[in-house]
Amino acid sequence: MSRTNFDQLLQAGSHFGHLRRKWNPAMAPYIFMERNGIHIIDLNKTVAKVDEAADALKQIAKSGKKILFVATKKQAKEIVAEKASSVNMPYVVERWPGGMLTNFPTIRKAVKKMTNIDKLMNDGTFSNLSKRELLQITRQRAKLEKNLGSISDLTRLPSALFVIDVMKEHIAIKEAQRLGIPVFAIVDTNSDPLLVDYVIPANDDAKDSIDVILTACCSAIAEGLTERKLEKADEKAAAEQAEVAADAKPKRARKTRKEEAPATEQAEAKTEE
Repeated sequence: MSRTNFDQLLQAGSHFGHLRRKWNPAMAPYIFMERNGIHIIDLNKTVAKVDEAADALKQIAKSGKKILFVATKKQAKEIVAEKASSVNMPYVVERWPGGMLTNFPTIRKAVKKMTNIDKLMNDGTFSNLSKRELLQITRQRAKLEKNLGSISDLTRLPSALFVIDVMKEHIAIKEAQRLGIPVFAIVDTNSDPLLVDYVIPANDDAKDSIDVILTACCSAIAEGLTERKLEKADEKAAAEQAEVAADAKPKRARKTRKEEAPATEQAEAKTEE
């Protein structure tokens, strides 16, 4: 069963591409027709590609790895932040911090700095500072929160990138390519699908289009996380059973030795006679 269907995508306007003069020829396999100078995307291919991407995302989540969502364009920010948060995945919806992937240790230092500021504020260390100094620190903290708050739990490089606009997020994609991190993306008719590992051909400007596709992908991620929890619970239960069985074996052995003792004594008595 498909995670999304033709009618949902059609209602969301996912089939509307860009003007013909803005098209990227590499998107030709995903274009159904041209109408009034605008390319129309083949939604049958979009349905298949959403399923393919969703299945791959599910496996990544099931293995306990992180997927970083990237969408700095205005109409995608809120949707991405909401959907990524719902499956506990990191996201970037403000300016992409240059070198975030290729210079990850530096980004982690900035996140630690933010955490340290929080600690010092909570333990009263900053209570002796002047108003001006306190204001500077507060502003610095707010700036770090805005740019890095959503990735504060990202302790290692993500295992995949999910991008909404290939052209707008080209720096993020280049960094991921350099590190061999697979890229999932909603790709419009003006973008190059060859830059992406998992192409989802669709309108990347319409909120509804982004919402429908992200809902399908995030529900797959949620399934992967649930399956991971169940597997861990089964492993824990099996380990506990094995432990109980291991504890029970020596007891039986001791009991057997006790039972054998009287028989041995009788044998010895007969020998003496």
